[in-house]
Amino acid sequence: QVQLEESGGGLVLAGSSLSLSCAASGRAFTTYTMPYAMAWFRQAPGKEREFVATMSRSGTTIFYADSVKGRFTISRDNAKNTLHLQMNNLLPEDTAVYYCAASTRSWIVPSRTQGTYDSWGQGTQVTVSS
Repeated sequence: QVQLEESGGGLVLAGSSLSLSCAASGRAFTTYTMPYAMAWFRQAPGKEREFVATMSRSGTTIFYADSVKGRFTISRDNAKNTLHLQMNNLLPEDTAVYYCAASTRSWIVPSRTQGTYDSWGQGTQVTVSS
């Protein structure tokens, strides 16, 4: 597993933009502790955690939940072991705690399924007011 820490959440008005970051840290990364597939999930009050976006380490595989497609952009900097989520045109229904997730298993392909990922951050709150 790898330690993940999200940042960048906050309170914004509908139509605004916000950028989230996730930093992977710990001891020197090895083949077994390096983050490969990484993803963002979110959990709104009273709802189950849901998939937002995912990205392979190479960047060749990226996909989004239909609800955020065209508004959110996932990216990563492997040199810094960071994952980002640029969120534009935010809607009140985007209000949730956003979680960063990673898989340290190199053979795992990016997925919408939570069980794909073995490492999770504590989450960062995003609140969008109308």
